[in-house]
Formats: sequence, C-alpha cells, structure tokens
Amino acid sequence: MKYDYVDIHCHIAFPQYEADREDVLLRMREKKIFALTIGTDAARSSDALAFAELHGDVYATAGLHPADNSTESFDPDFYGDLVKSEKVVMVGECGLDYFHGKGEAEHARQQEEFEKQITFALIHDLPLMLHVRDAHHDACTLLERYAKKSGSKLRGNSHFFTGTLEEAKRYWDIGFTTSFPGVITFANDYDAVVKNAPKELILSETDAPYATPVPHRGKHNEPSFVPLIVSRMAEIRGVDEDELKEQLLKNASTLTGLNLLS
Repeated sequence: MKYDYVDIHCHIAFPQYEADREDVLLRMREKKIFALTIGTDAARSSDALAFAELHGDVYATAGLHPADNSTESFDPDFYGDLVKSEKVVMVGECGLDYFHGKGEAEHARQQEEFEKQITFALIHDLPLMLHVRDAHHDACTLLERYAKKSGSKLRGNSHFFTGTLEEAKRYWDIGFTTSFPGVITFANDYDAVVKNAPKELILSETDAPYATPVPHRGKHNEPSFVPLIVSRMAEIRGVDEDELKEQLLKNASTLTGLNLLS
C-alpha cells in the first residue's frame, strides 16, 4: 500500500480506544497513514502484536518501557517469541526515564533493562524504539558504546524527542532518527531541533492518545492528526510539505524494513 503519512509511534491498541477504535482506524485509513502501535511491557506488547495481526496496515513493537512497569524484568525468551512475527518491526519502547524514575538504584535498574534490550535488538537485527526523558546523556553514552561494537547494525528512533540540539546530534551521529509529536504545534521549544535534523533522520509521530496537537487540544489524540504535525514540521524547516511527506516515508521504510512507498 502507498501511504501518505507516517505515525511512527502511537498506542492505538491501548484501552483508551475501546469506545471509538473503529472510527479512529477509519479516519487513519482515509488519510493513508502508516501506524506503528507500541508495546510497553509484556502484556501491552502482546496486545500490540495481536492488534497488528488483525489489521494489515498496522505494525507493532515489543519491549519494556523504562518506568511504566518497574516490577517487570525484560525476558528475552518471551519477547523472542513475539519478534518471530513479521508484524513486529522494532524493539521497545525502551530506554531511560529519570523524570518518573528517581534515585541511583532506579537508574541502575533502568540501565540494566535498557542494555538487555539493546543486546536483544542486535541479536534479532531489529531497530530500537527509544523512550528517553531527562536521561539523554546516559542513554547516548550506552548507545555510543554499543554502536562502536556493532557498527551500523545498531539503529533506532528516539521518540517524542524534546531534548536539546546538542543532545539530538548525539543520536544523529550514530544514525538514530528523532521523531516529533504534537507538542511542536503549540510550543516553539524544539524548533531548532526540528529545523536542523538531517532530512534522512527525521520522523513524525502522534504518541496517541497523548500530546494532542492544535487545534484538537482537549481531545484524545489519534493517528489521523499526524498531518497537522507534518505540516508544522514543514513550516519550521521551510520545505515543501509534499517533499517532506515523501522523505518521512523513505525514512520510516529504512528504519522498519517495510516498503511504505508503493
């Protein structure tokens, strides 16, 4: 299928959509949007895969969020069964979240779980879907170490990127993409990062049902709102929107190994 837009990170398998999921999917398909639904722990990753297997135009990730479920430890055997499916195209969302998880012991736990998933992604030759908050230095230090060992095999996306330009450059230097959510439609804090991202390393996302863009603030977010984000990205970058849409599809195809262009 030829898509027009990419939502590289959303949660449309989450229970928040139980009341209107079919309408959400219909609106997504009307705008020809590719959607990647994200796993955050064992149960949610299983749900994401089951959902993706029911819908040909939805793919999934499988992994353990750094802070959402601190009682779970990453089980490579369990997740290994999930990634056998061709519908699982990334590992995560994983990473470090020092905003929600504070203290040395918690940081050490998160780093251990993150390293497990970096290793797992390398073994299975899959990209990482990163969740990093208030921890870009430590996350990049780990990634840079593994990148030196594995070269171009280590790849991934830093989702909902709200760091500095200097922090973004560390991801770009190891070939990771950064994706931008609806926040950029109502805040200018990240304009410099959006503007300066290499064209091959930028992606769009909604993080639905969170971070709803203007003019839909107050509603729960959904993939059909990603064109608003792409329009704002094109405005910030000073580029033609159609050219940006095509570039985002190329970037998502390269990252996921899927052909989204035809």
